Amino acid sequence: MSEWWTYTLSDFLLFSPKTYERLLERYNAAVWPAQIAALLLGALILVLIRRPSPARSRVVAGLLAALWVWVAIAFQLRRYATINWAAKYFGWAFLLEAGLLLAIGLASSLLFGSARAAAVRAGTVLYLFALAIEPILGAAAKGPSRAEVFGVLPDPTAIGTLGLLAAARGRGRTLLMIVPALWCLTGGLTLLALKDAGFWIPPLLAVAAIVVAFADSRARGRASSEAPASVGA
Repeated sequence: MSEWWTYTLSDFLLFSPKTYERLLERYNAAVWPAQIAALLLGALILVLIRRPSPARSRVVAGLLAALWVWVAIAFQLRRYATINWAAKYFGWAFLLEAGLLLAIGLASSLLFGSARAAAVRAGTVLYLFALAIEPILGAAAKGPSRAEVFGVLPDPTAIGTLGLLAAARGRGRTLLMIVPALWCLTGGLTLLALKDAGFWIPPLLAVAAIVVAFADSRARGRASSEAPASVGA
C-alpha cells in the first residue's frame, strides 16, 4: 500500500477532467438561454446597488436567493451529483445560503451598496469580475460551451455574491459570506486537482472580499467610537 504522502489531490477526484468538461458543456447546452437571463438579472442588480435603499436591497436579496436556488438544484443536485457524491451536500449548502439571503435581506437587515466608498468600489470590482470578466476568460480559455456564467454556475455566483456583500453593510453580512467563501475554497481545490491554471482565482477573490468587508467594519467601528468623543469635545 502506498504511503499517504505520495497521494495528490488528483488521486481523490471521482471523475476525470474530460468528464467534468463534458458535464459543463451538456449543462450549458441544456439550460440555454438561462445564461442570458442570468446576465440580465446580474446587470439589474448592478443598477439597483448604485442607489442603495431598503426596498432595492430586498429586491437584490431576492434575486440573489433565486440564483442560488437555481445553481443548487439545476447544477449541484441534478448534474454535478451524478459524478460527485459530495455535490448533494454542496446543493444543500447553496439552498441554505438562499434561505439566509431571504431571511436577512427581506428583513432589511442588510443594505447593498451602502458600505464605505472604498469597500463599495472594491466589492463592485469583484462583482463585475464574476459578472463579465470570468465568462469571457472562460470562453477564451476553454471555449464558449464551457464558459461559467454568474447565476448559472457556482464559482462566479459565489464570487459575485461575495463582492456584493463586501459592498454592503448591516447585520448578517458575515454570516452570508461563509458559504460563498467555503465554496470558493472548494472550487479552487477542485480546479487544482483538475490541473486548471485558474485554480487560484476563486480562493484569492474570496480572501479579497473578506478583507474588504473586515476593513469596512473596522473603519465603521472606529468612526462610531470617535463620534461621541468629538461631540463631547
